[in-house]
Amino acid sequence: MPADENQKNEPGPAVPSVWARPRRRKEQQPALSQAQIVATAVRLLDAEGIEALSMRKLGTEMGAAATSLYRHVANKDELIELVVDEVYGELEVPEPAGPEAWREALAHSGHSLRDMVLRHPWVASVLGQVGLAHLGPNLMRMSERMLRLAQAAGFPPGEADLAMKAVISYVIGATTSEASYLSLLARSGKSEAQWLESLLPAAQEALDGHPLTQDHAASRQGVDPARMREENFDYGLQRVLDGLEVRLSRG
Repeated sequence: MPADENQKNEPGPAVPSVWARPRRRKEQQPALSQAQIVATAVRLLDAEGIEALSMRKLGTEMGAAATSLYRHVANKDELIELVVDEVYGELEVPEPAGPEAWREALAHSGHSLRDMVLRHPWVASVLGQVGLAHLGPNLMRMSERMLRLAQAAGFPPGEADLAMKAVISYVIGATTSEASYLSLLARSGKSEAQWLESLLPAAQEALDGHPLTQDHAASRQGVDPARMREENFDYGLQRVLDGLEVRLSRG
């Protein structure tokens, strides 16, 4: 058989995603479970961040050889897909309660997504690197529920998806920078108040010659920084929902 004919019959490369390869049957599962691996990985990530994650270190944390992990997870990229889907399982997306309740329900969903990212700030740095993340069961359930909310609000099926994505895009964009800030804060070993106080001399120098920004900063002096971050986030989320409400009113 000609060489080029052999090449035609060779299977193509596998899709690089944990969600796209065949699942093991239950009787094939070794003693170490995928759920155990994912739970340990999430704890490691929460404690030490994405830089600390490796198959070798995860194996050490579990008291197992790294090779035993590969029975469930082909590589670190697949592990990241799994842990991302795991933390998406924490989200609270209310069931639609009629056309009038859509805004409150979507706002609740947006805040729940923000809370999840801030509990697991490492997730913000990997959201663009998770392959076929949308095929994960938890992310799929979240998308399905948010689509139902958007359709209950009155958006037609095709546009409901766009409305849902508008909310999610705002939340992820706003929360990614906040999560990065909190990760930096954690590495400093200081409380948020201590951190901001230590930056005060540099901030005052930077504000010199910028009167509008200086006045704004002065108006926020003494405000609890966590509350301020919450208010900033909610302001942007409400404006996104305002836009969706206007769109619905125009039919």
